[in-house]
Amino acid sequence: MARNNIQAEDVTAVILAGGEGRRMQGRDKGLITWNQRPLIEYALETIPSDIAHTLISCNRNIANYQDYGETVQDSGELFQGPLAGIHAAMQRTTTPYIMVIPCDTPLAPKNILLHLITTLNASNADICYVDDGERKQYLFALIRTNLLFSLNEYLSSGNRQVHRWYKQNNYVEANLHGQQLAFKNVNSNAEL
Repeated sequence: MARNNIQAEDVTAVILAGGEGRRMQGRDKGLITWNQRPLIEYALETIPSDIAHTLISCNRNIANYQDYGETVQDSGELFQGPLAGIHAAMQRTTTPYIMVIPCDTPLAPKNILLHLITTLNASNADICYVDDGERKQYLFALIRTNLLFSLNEYLSSGNRQVHRWYKQNNYVEANLHGQQLAFKNVNSNAEL
């Protein structure tokens, strides 16, 4: 039986832009230009205007990201992976949900939040992430923020894998089969 009744105003968007850019020779992915625009701008376009709040999770070039909105940084040791950015954002937000999206997927569907909300509302889950039919897109997700304690324990024990933490909780997959191109991320200079 479904128990969720999530609206956009219940959600804080979190754009994950806090990585080291190892596959990009150390360049900050969110600030790299693709089709004459920084990747962060494409991520911002996927966030509906009626969403409660937006945070950009970044660990360097903070002043540059602040030109686009409010930023949040990992607590403790930097560059510990996407869950560290999610953790930092969950500590900052006051909404019952966060929507997570990566900064390096310029073709992401503009209605991604609608897909995530619709799927989560039809379930009794606490986490919803995208399945594009070929891959699980764990960094396109809607997560209940009351899982902060669970995430804190998971990270404190040295774990960093997003999918393993999701699977320790009540999760559901949003079916976006056939949209693999929309979730293609930019991981090398050759893809620019």
